[in-house]
Amino acid sequence: MEYRLLGRSGLKVSTIGVGTVTFGGDGLWGDTDLKGAQRQVDMCLDAGINLIDTANVYNMGVSEEITGAVLGDGRRARTLLATKVRFPFGEGPNDQGLSRSHIIAQCEASLRRLRTDHIDLYQVHEWDGQTPVEETMEALDTLIKSGKVRYIGCSNYSGWHLMKALGVAEKHGYQRFVAQQIHYTLQAREAEYELQPITIDQGLGILVWSPLGGGWLSGKYTRNNKPTDGRHVRGFKEPPIRDWELLWDIVDVINEVARERGVSGAVVSLAWLLQRQGVSSVIVGGRTDAQFADNLKAAELKLTAEEAARLDKVSQPPLIYPYWHQSWTASGRLGEADLALHKPYLEQ
Repeated sequence: MEYRLLGRSGLKVSTIGVGTVTFGGDGLWGDTDLKGAQRQVDMCLDAGINLIDTANVYNMGVSEEITGAVLGDGRRARTLLATKVRFPFGEGPNDQGLSRSHIIAQCEASLRRLRTDHIDLYQVHEWDGQTPVEETMEALDTLIKSGKVRYIGCSNYSGWHLMKALGVAEKHGYQRFVAQQIHYTLQAREAEYELQPITIDQGLGILVWSPLGGGWLSGKYTRNNKPTDGRHVRGFKEPPIRDWELLWDIVDVINEVARERGVSGAVVSLAWLLQRQGVSSVIVGGRTDAQFADNLKAAELKLTAEEAARLDKVSQPPLIYPYWHQSWTASGRLGEADLALHKPYLEQ
């Protein structure tokens, strides 16, 4: 297993992380029970994985409870535990958001459910436009200074949200985000416009959620073999698919590479992500132990330059404004972070 530094911190995370949204689920995302969670966590620990990612709202606390029960059996010392706060957890007017009140109350509740005295990475799960950023960053800084949290990160922020939070932290001397957890796949490369360059420029790490796009990039589904059951059929819209023909074109190339390398399409999709600049870890899960075990193989697969180029070409998004203008008029004065986006287009 490879370990990468999480941003500018000294914390090393495995390139594959354990996702726990299936723990205690009702079937929409999975329904992994305690024994199943123990098996999957043990599989990961045996493979050298040290990052377990959950959230307070995953199955309304049940995921954290199962995770805490699993880690309470001597596994906690071998893991880095990440969880999140932001979404509603209760019916009251202050039971959501990123206020000091909600953050601290939910952190303490997560600690109880997780049966631990500290959270290694505490992430704000989504932007809150009604709470001053100063209040949010001060609350997170307080949790670090109290010993309840070791590092902080954000998830699902836009570029300006993220830069504003980092600026507030620097201005007031608060602890800064070390990572952002984002959606980034062969089918959804929007993060390359802003979030990946910010990661490089500001020294963050990228954790990727739903790296298989909800299963669409596993190679299992094709234009001639669409799903007949599951959350996709029930109308679940996360992540969105805006161009179905493009999706199937991408899956065709994924499966071509997979056949050539003797692995599943899921392994190819995950391996592509692990070779993208700034990515520290991809968070994987599985409805079954077999799916989980297969996803772990991505840590060992290194795509060739030719294979990566084929995947890049079929999935490359168009340059939106102002990036097409920058590419046409400023190519001689682009920095490292700029080139994370622009280099492939300039080479064309």
